[in-house]
Amino acid sequence: MVWRPHTTRVIGYALAGTIVLGMIVLAVVMPEGWGIADRIGLVVFGGVVSWVIHMLARCRVVADKRGLTLVNAFRTTRYEWAEVVRINFARGEPWPTLDLASGDAIGAMGINGAEHARAAAQLAELRALLAVRGEGTEPSA
Repeated sequence: MVWRPHTTRVIGYALAGTIVLGMIVLAVVMPEGWGIADRIGLVVFGGVVSWVIHMLARCRVVADKRGLTLVNAFRTTRYEWAEVVRINFARGEPWPTLDLASGDAIGAMGINGAEHARAAAQLAELRALLAVRGEGTEPSA
């Protein structure tokens, strides 16, 4: 199963496309005083901003028989089911947090708290999978 935010992706990719297109148009219509390096710089800047937006919009949580893959903005991590102890999602948080058997915690940016009903459904599905496949234990205090 794959969970990813819908609104973040739609807005993110629409914004990224608009920025790139806007920078290309701006580079073309700039007055004579702007050199080719300046114009290329505008397009490159638009590309860099769009790349950052893409990195935020690509977030997802992928579950398979062996475990979970979290694709967050700038890091992709893989966890076996036995490593995941619990999934927390406090009210008002931007995304759920996975508590790991090692005592660490990591955010699952692929489930977006701003999409309330969708996030609740995705969280319920993920928790159900963890209940069936998870074997992790609480870390000792």
